[in-house]
Amino acid sequence: MSQPSVDQGFRPPQQARSRESLQKVLAAAEHVLATQGIEEFTVGAVADQAGMSVGAIYRRFSGKNQLLYAVKDQLLGQLETGVGEALRTAEPGLDGIVGAFVQTLADTFARHDRIFPELLDSQRAEGRDRGLQALATVQGAFVDAARSCVEAEREQAVRMVARTIIGSCVHRAASGRFWPDGLSWDAWAGETTGMALAYLGSARGS
Repeated sequence: MSQPSVDQGFRPPQQARSRESLQKVLAAAEHVLATQGIEEFTVGAVADQAGMSVGAIYRRFSGKNQLLYAVKDQLLGQLETGVGEALRTAEPGLDGIVGAFVQTLADTFARHDRIFPELLDSQRAEGRDRGLQALATVQGAFVDAARSCVEAEREQAVRMVARTIIGSCVHRAASGRFWPDGLSWDAWAGETTGMALAYLGSARGS
């Protein structure tokens, strides 16, 4: 988990057995969020799902809000790591970089399509800060990867593309239940990649 977890009062486990126990709790928390929603998300519900006592969870987390933060922190950490790895192994050239970036965002949100909307709906100030940190991290990784493929004066266009892709992805996750676009996440990734490349191609020619 990232450093902000410590800032929220969470005590990262040091022993392997404790780390396994933590992952069990977080997996249970994700399941409760996905199947019951934020309204039914309680420490008791997570304890039942994990097959643990409520006291065992309270020994690690101060309550529901800290547990939610830990779930969000872990998912955002996976997003940051996944984007970084995808960009490092992307096909050479702008097409490969943009495609890898968009597809990784789509894959991450698709795997947790019931979780991210709940977390976005229930954001507290500290949760927003962690989310913004993650968005800045993945944007920075994209800009760094694409920098070698565009002229220096077009870096602003690359940043514009990164913010637009990320914003579209987050908005789609948050509003898709109420304003569906009829696309799968893979189809969204393909359409978004095409639009981004068209814009960057136009920007290169301007």
